[in-house]
Amino acid sequence: MPTVTTTRYLEIADELAAELAGAPAGSRLDGEHGIGRRFGVGRAAARAALQELERRLLVRRVQGAGTFVNRRIDYTISHDRRPSWHETVAAAGAHPRTVVRGIEALPLPTEHAAALGLPAGTPCHRLERQSYIDDLLAARVDEWVPVDLVADLDLAVQAAESLDVVLRQVARVDPVRAWCRVSLDVPPPAVCAGLEIEPSRPVWLVESVSRDAASGRPVMCSRSWMRSDAVRVVVELGSIPEGE
Repeated sequence: MPTVTTTRYLEIADELAAELAGAPAGSRLDGEHGIGRRFGVGRAAARAALQELERRLLVRRVQGAGTFVNRRIDYTISHDRRPSWHETVAAAGAHPRTVVRGIEALPLPTEHAAALGLPAGTPCHRLERQSYIDDLLAARVDEWVPVDLVADLDLAVQAAESLDVVLRQVARVDPVRAWCRVSLDVPPPAVCAGLEIEPSRPVWLVESVSRDAASGRPVMCSRSWMRSDAVRVVVELGSIPEGE
């Protein structure tokens, strides 16, 4: 059996990290057996090397599928950026995609009534979506939109993945972020399952309310759980001083 020093897995991780620097996001890596054969080490050292790459946020291990190159992006929130997943991800140089997991008209819960400035029980669409960056799962989103803004939201989101585009083109509003709170939190079990993460792993929680720029009417409130290995949430306030 091959022998290995206690730091050999770090040397392997460093060599693999250098190779991954130019690899496209989503590329598949060799598994533990392949890495073990290549570097002449046992399965334990190969596993430790992959775990080290995962700790560095360079790869993502998907149970039953394999290990893939990970590329974390800056998800920037600021007053001069639209509250749009697609625009924000694209601006970071990555490819956004969104899949609807559920949409239904429901009475607005009390916890969201104040945010939307509507009485509890007002008919609203509840939209549940999963969002991807370069085809890797990145976020789980829960959104509420008044029914009177877009009556057939289920049909509209089939034509345009971006809810921001739907609101601008169908509801004829100009959504701007009016309130936002960012925190690091452990999501509920159902969200962990949707994000394909361990129940104890913290993620970014971004809570937001968007209003129409012209009328000031609240048009959408959302709660987004974003994988920390997919994005680094960056909040920009004010303007950059001259000379910086």
